[in-house]
Amino acid sequence: MPSAPAGERLSVTEVTDVLRLLGDPARAAIVDLLSREQLCTCHLQEALGAKQTLVSHHLRALREGGLVEAEPCGRFTYYRLRPGALDAALEALGRVVGASASDVPKRSC
Repeated sequence: MPSAPAGERLSVTEVTDVLRLLGDPARAAIVDLLSREQLCTCHLQEALGAKQTLVSHHLRALREGGLVEAEPCGRFTYYRLRPGALDAALEALGRVVGASASDVPKRSC
């Protein structure tokens, strides 16, 4: 899922896609780990205590969702968060949080 261009809002479906990706505990853990440093699959396997096939499956979903980038480095592939990939989703959630903290108008029937 590509992030929205600057100044544009993500659709509800696009925000839902990001939240669905992050809703899996293993993918959320991978994103958390990658927020600190670039890691290869073997690092993620060790940190998660998971098999290589499961880690690769989650990395593929995160790459296809536009949240993670891969960079070949010799025999290894390093992964990192795609810069700005979560910005539009964060902004969308921030709007909801802001609205929930204020007195929103009531629509008449």
